[in-house]
Amino acid sequence: MRQFYLPELTKENTRFTLPIEESKHISRVLRMKNGDEIQLLNGKGLVAVAAITDNNPKATEVDILRFEEFPLPAEEIHIAIAPTKNNDRIEYFLEKATEIGVTKVSLLLTDNAERNKVKLDRFEKIFVSAMKQSKRVHLPILEDLVKTKDFINAHPNGLIAHCYEDTKTNIFTSFKAQSCPIIIGPEGDFSEQELALAKEKGYTPITLGENRLRTETAGLYAVTVARLWLDMNS
Repeated sequence: MRQFYLPELTKENTRFTLPIEESKHISRVLRMKNGDEIQLLNGKGLVAVAAITDNNPKATEVDILRFEEFPLPAEEIHIAIAPTKNNDRIEYFLEKATEIGVTKVSLLLTDNAERNKVKLDRFEKIFVSAMKQSKRVHLPILEDLVKTKDFINAHPNGLIAHCYEDTKTNIFTSFKAQSCPIIIGPEGDFSEQELALAKEKGYTPITLGENRLRTETAGLYAVTVARLWLDMNS
């Protein structure tokens, strides 16, 4: 069944008008007709099966047939990552990380930042598209750019991937499902001051293997390992 995103979906109403983007897709791309059934998601675990009552390409109307609610998973995969200079690369990370199972992405403004502005609306659309494609019912949380020191102070006791000579542990053995953000720096790495602060606040330096990885690759590696850890320990 085709899925469509409707953030205002609640159990209190049984009739909704879809936004224009979803309405156009239903009417002009999929050529769906009145009476066809679709699935609506609010990104917070609420799912509804609905019947199209008016396939208007500007404002499709639907009636809810039934609801189903899915609780938010207790486990968290929280990646804090510095946006890449090439916007396509960070967008690729966001899409694939959502498909794999990331639950939260925080964007870091590091001392060696390659990008100090991002288009959150664009990133959120990527999250929505990837959520629907991968049949997820919870939309990952996206947090705007924040200075590394502020993030570390607000989220102590995580994991930090960096390229300095250091004593590091394997990410698989260090990951914990609860309150364990994994921070990934820019291509120029974290500054020595950022690394020192992270260690002071209880961050464990981790290795992501012997090869040096690009920022977005390191992020995907971390998400994948965390997902495997959760699958093996569920």
